[in-house]
Amino acid sequence: MSKAFQHKIEYFFVKLIIIILNPLPLAIALRFGDIIGVLAFSILKIRRKVTLTNLKNSFGDKYTDKQYRRIGLRSYISFARSMLEFGMYPKLARIGLEKYVTVKGKELCDEYLKTGKGAVFVSGHFGNLEMVGTALTINPWPIDFLVGKQHNRLVNDMMNRHRELFGVGIIEIGLSARGVFSALKKGRWVVMLSDQDARRDGVIVDFLGRPASTPKGAAAFALKTNCAIFVPMIVRDKLTRHTLYIEGPFTIDKSGDKEEDVKNLTQIYSDVLAKYITRYPEQWFWAHRRWKTTFPEDYGLKKTR
Repeated sequence: MSKAFQHKIEYFFVKLIIIILNPLPLAIALRFGDIIGVLAFSILKIRRKVTLTNLKNSFGDKYTDKQYRRIGLRSYISFARSMLEFGMYPKLARIGLEKYVTVKGKELCDEYLKTGKGAVFVSGHFGNLEMVGTALTINPWPIDFLVGKQHNRLVNDMMNRHRELFGVGIIEIGLSARGVFSALKKGRWVVMLSDQDARRDGVIVDFLGRPASTPKGAAAFALKTNCAIFVPMIVRDKLTRHTLYIEGPFTIDKSGDKEEDVKNLTQIYSDVLAKYITRYPEQWFWAHRRWKTTFPEDYGLKKTR
C-alpha cells in the first residue's frame, strides 16, 4: 500500500468520525472518550507503564497504587475527550465557544494589550490542549498557535482548518523560528506547548521535583523580542465545561548571560505548569517519556553522553 493511499484511508476514517460526532449533543459525544480511554489504558495498555512510572516518580507516596491507576486512567480519558472535542470544532464554532469556556485572568491580558507588544503564551499537554489557543480568541486578542506538522498532510490541513474556524493564526513547526519572530514583532501573541522532553537541545530545569530537559524556544523568543510570557492552563471542570486560567505576565531582568536567562525564565513558567499538574494530575498527559534525557533508566533506555 502506498503512503499516499494510506493517508487517504486515514483521512477518510477521521472525517467519518467527525461526521458522526458533530450531530450528537456534546455531552454524549464526549462519553465515547471514556470508552477510548479505558480501551487504551486498561485493555491495550498503551504506554501504561510509562504513565504509572511518571506518576510515582513525581508524587512518591502521595497516592496509593490503586489511586495511581485511577489517575492514569482518567488521564487517558481526558486526552481522548479532548481529541473528540477537537473533532467537534465545527459544531462548537457555530454554537459559540464562550458557552463552554470561562476565562480567568482576562484583565491581565487586556492591560498588556495596551502595550502593543507581542507575547509568548506557554502551556502544556494539559486539559484540552487544542482549546487553549481557541479559547483565547473569545476575546479580541491577536492569537497565533505554533503547531506541529502531521505526517498525513490531509489530516494536518483539516486540523488547521478547525483551528482557523475560531480565527487562530497558524505557525507550523517547520517555519517556527522565522514565523514566531515575525508574529511577535507585529504584536501578535503566540501560543506554544513546552512540557515535553527536549533531549540534548533543551535546558535542564526542575519539573515536578526532578530535573528535566525542557525546550528553550519559549524563553528564547520572549527574551530576544523583549516580550512577556503568559501561562494559560485550561481545566475541565465538568464534562462540557472548562475554565481557562491565565497567569502572568512573566519577565526577568537580563543578566547578560543568555543561557542563564533562558534557564531562569523557563523555570518560572515550568513552575506554573507543575502547579496545575499537581492540582489536577488526571488532566496531564503522563504517557510521554518526559524525563528520558535526565532519567532514561525510568523507561529502560540507555544513558547517552
